[in-house]
Amino acid sequence: MNHIHQCALPNLATLIRDIPNFPKPGIVFKDITPLLANAAGLSLAVELLTQPYRGRRIDLVVGAESRGFIFGTAVARNLSAGFVPIRKPGKLPYQTRTATYELEYGTDSLAMHVDAIQPGQEVLLVDDLLATGGTMQASCQLVEAAGGHIAGIAVLIELGFLHGRDKLRDYDIHSIISYDHE
Repeated sequence: MNHIHQCALPNLATLIRDIPNFPKPGIVFKDITPLLANAAGLSLAVELLTQPYRGRRIDLVVGAESRGFIFGTAVARNLSAGFVPIRKPGKLPYQTRTATYELEYGTDSLAMHVDAIQPGQEVLLVDDLLATGGTMQASCQLVEAAGGHIAGIAVLIELGFLHGRDKLRDYDIHSIISYDHE
């Protein structure tokens, strides 16, 4: 006789810890490590990120360093797709293309291997957080410069009060948890 164990699904927002004044004063950091440590929470988060794209053609999932790697590889596995990492410049061993984006004070850059995406491939971008949208906008630029088509963007957390979605108006964005105020 098979015994089916059912566990209560967690409320994902309760598994995200607020860390005030990190990484600098005035910022409330959304710490996902308690969610990652909770087996049911992690499984549910990955499934909710995956669901809107099941049954659609997704060739590759792209995730930006570093928490995009955690969720992106799991979503790629669920969709039977490949995974492409986007990293800080100098971290990838082969030829790269780079995109630069604005930060609150200054700029930053991201890099992707030049041969990571083939023209016409359907690409899903996955990350843990959409805040001001700079990282995701740069990631989209890298995908499109390689000839990839962005099928969607999936994020665990969206900080709506930072209006990152405004920089990404041309894309379908799926967020699991949204914070509309600080």
